[in-house]
Amino acid sequence: MPEELSLPRILPIGAMLFETLFLLVAISIEGYVLHRWLKFDKKTSIFYALAINVFSSVFGWNIFFLVEPRLDVKLKSELISYIFFNNFKNPGTQSTIIFLASLIFLGTFLIKFLLLKVLIITLSEIGEKEKIETSQQQKLYRIEKMQLQNTNLITTTLIANSMSYTAITLILLIRNLSIGLN
Repeated sequence: MPEELSLPRILPIGAMLFETLFLLVAISIEGYVLHRWLKFDKKTSIFYALAINVFSSVFGWNIFFLVEPRLDVKLKSELISYIFFNNFKNPGTQSTIIFLASLIFLGTFLIKFLLLKVLIITLSEIGEKEKIETSQQQKLYRIEKMQLQNTNLITTTLIANSMSYTAITLILLIRNLSIGLN
């Protein structure tokens, strides 16, 4: 067990730098979308975008490191080949990658939505003071408003996640094209 937890001798510096680039791109795009659609101020939008992206990235890497030791040897070989050499040995692996990318997109969307909802609720409760009793009509109005905000939050999170994934995909495409030209 201790040998499994030791530090690797070879670090994928390129993958680490691209992860940092992807986080910076996602945070800036999603912060802009949160600012535009949910009418947060810029500081709050960037805070929320930073929190949901870093958390989802850490969560995703933890899932990856839990699943990776259980992978088939062929899949591990393909994964190592892609991370270190940016190519696949087996052409059939690309369909698996597309399927996994779709699952990752949906999983990331759900994580970001839930975390954003928790952050908004938590931070708004901290800022709220105790309110006086409200009438039944005001309570119904508040419930309807919360349902509308929930729909708007889902839509905004989906748009922000889609835009950041599109930008990251374009960066990967440009990277692959530039490597292919060399």
